[in-house]
Amino acid sequence: MLGPIRRAEYAELTALFLIQGAAMGMWLVPLSTVLDANGLHDIKPYAFASSAIAAFISPLIFGAMADRHASPVLVLRWLSLATAGAMALAATSIHLGWNKWLVLAIIQLHALCSSPTFSISSTIVFARLADAQKEFGAIRAMATCGWMAGCWIVSALGADTTSTAAYSGAAMWVGVCVFTFFLPQLETPKSAENLTWHERLGLDALTLLRNPDHRVVFIVIALFAIPLTGFYPYAPPQLRELGFKHTSAWMSLGQVTEIISMLAIGAMMTGLRLKWIFATGLGFGLVRFLLSALDNKFGVLAGVILHGASFTLVFITAQIYLEQRVDPAWRARAQALMALVNGGVGNLIGYLGVGAWFRSCTGAGGTRWSLFWSGLALTVAAVLVYFLSAYRGRIERTSAKPNATG
Repeated sequence: MLGPIRRAEYAELTALFLIQGAAMGMWLVPLSTVLDANGLHDIKPYAFASSAIAAFISPLIFGAMADRHASPVLVLRWLSLATAGAMALAATSIHLGWNKWLVLAIIQLHALCSSPTFSISSTIVFARLADAQKEFGAIRAMATCGWMAGCWIVSALGADTTSTAAYSGAAMWVGVCVFTFFLPQLETPKSAENLTWHERLGLDALTLLRNPDHRVVFIVIALFAIPLTGFYPYAPPQLRELGFKHTSAWMSLGQVTEIISMLAIGAMMTGLRLKWIFATGLGFGLVRFLLSALDNKFGVLAGVILHGASFTLVFITAQIYLEQRVDPAWRARAQALMALVNGGVGNLIGYLGVGAWFRSCTGAGGTRWSLFWSGLALTVAAVLVYFLSAYRGRIERTSAKPNATG
């Protein structure tokens, strides 16, 4: 049993992820249908790609700040407030029918503010855990619960196609900002002197790629993120074509298996090598797209449900991998680099590339969904083959912190 102080710490960490997950879900999940309903279909690929562009810029900068200059709690506080303001402005621009390129610019501003927030929150959580391998999965599951709750709130408000979804998300981000005042301040890093601009921008985190296994993990995360970008922009329209309403709520079914996987991941890491957990997640991703390619109600819903398990076993395992294998002094930068290759490299290529692939699969007769999802399944199969052939799980000591077996 956890002692009183330990229980209080868990309550704080789970509440942080719960609120933040709701805020993120209220924006990303309904964004596709909101843009379509307001005549902004043309900018949809670029709107989703805005988070990828932002991931090239802000996570490493703010990760370096949290490692070297300011408490991560303080960094998260101001980023949350800025995200709330930008999201409310985006909602207003959509509601009032502003020029589509101005709307896109505001969405990009929102992305710049929100992109670093989850890696900063993860840094805060990891810094307070005694055993990340056993404890992080259950706490991270609360972000997924929050994401589901955010989707349900949007659908309950009848806001799946209106800017009310973004206004609700902005209010939730204000809640994240307020909650940071109740978090104990982590020790503020001592400001290093004589830093180069390379270090101030967090680009020294790229030295992590010198480790062969680190490099494989980062490459796999980037490559796997490419086909996954097809999920939120294009699964809701397919669901609507098949007769489903309240698509935000239906899309939240993926979070059911995500939560189950997060609760189980600690036990899995005790009995399995990281290599096989990663491989299982990639395998689930392959099956998930093949199910969607069936283009019927059962297949699409089954694909949505399986999406959560695939996401967890790849991306959450990668976060824990970094926590185990990277020196604590590099913790925020390592998580930020993960955000860059996932949300930046992978998502930018994905949203633009998958968007082009979607257009090539769409004609006067509608979208050839079987062809669209089969193409993404083939991409995941190639990533799985690369991972199995390249990852070795070496035990090396490249930092002050012992590496875990993989």
